[in-house]
Amino acid sequence: MSRSILARILVVAVAALAVSCADEPATPDFVVGAGNSAESDLLAQIYAQGLARTGLQVSVKGELGDRAGYLAALDAGTVSLVGEHNGELLEFFDSGTAARTPAEVTKALHGSLPEGLVVADAADGTDMRPRVLIPAAAAEQQQVRSIAALGPRCPELAAGLAPVPAVLRAPAVPVAVAGCAFRETSVLPGPEGLREALLDGRIQAGVLSGPPALAPDALAGLTVLTDAEYALRAQNVLPVLRKGSLDQQRLKKLNYVAGELTTDELAELLRRIRAGELTSADAARTWLDAHGL
Repeated sequence: MSRSILARILVVAVAALAVSCADEPATPDFVVGAGNSAESDLLAQIYAQGLARTGLQVSVKGELGDRAGYLAALDAGTVSLVGEHNGELLEFFDSGTAARTPAEVTKALHGSLPEGLVVADAADGTDMRPRVLIPAAAAEQQQVRSIAALGPRCPELAAGLAPVPAVLRAPAVPVAVAGCAFRETSVLPGPEGLREALLDGRIQAGVLSGPPALAPDALAGLTVLTDAEYALRAQNVLPVLRKGSLDQQRLKKLNYVAGELTTDELAELLRRIRAGELTSADAARTWLDAHGL
């Protein structure tokens, strides 16, 4: 075969290969996972889009189920990062932990993570803990403003637990309130039902499974008790990821995100997502742009 004919054959073969490769979708370098909750999806979009702005090719794999489902995907390597709450992540891996404050939870979490998983910085401005509520009239009459002050009376009280829509926490999981053992606890369908039960006296204390900012219309006539002593374990947002999956530059990007996230902003974005005003992807883009990230 002459050299000119061979050269023409090679040119055609290379061109065909280039067209074939162009038709195939690019494989993402990094996959961020999300569970079924709106919060999980929003966090996945925030982390994914933030990392994409460093030049990394990123995709989001959603609808991975509950905590066990998306952590299994992380363990299997089908995703490389998921958004979490540090306290609940700790409890998942160490159900007997006594850690409650942010510092205690951070230390215990680093010691409890399976080999191959690490966490980036927690967002200190996000307080996703459950909250304890009592009727405002009872708070005023009994001068109770904190969980610590309520503690001695807890054995006399019937309490209700209500899930807050959209949050990571599984509503069926009991909420442990240190130093406050209620006489009995029932599960109510939502914040509005909790408010009604408190105001008509069927229960004397209520526990919301997440921040009241996600249920502002259900709080009229109620007092949210303070918790400076962390009777409810710290719950700050953070990313958990496969060890070695990101370089230092991109880990810093995650830490910058942590430095900007707040409870009120997350709650506002989640309310708009639930109302159909924004998709999770649009909400993440809006937030990242507003913070210069």
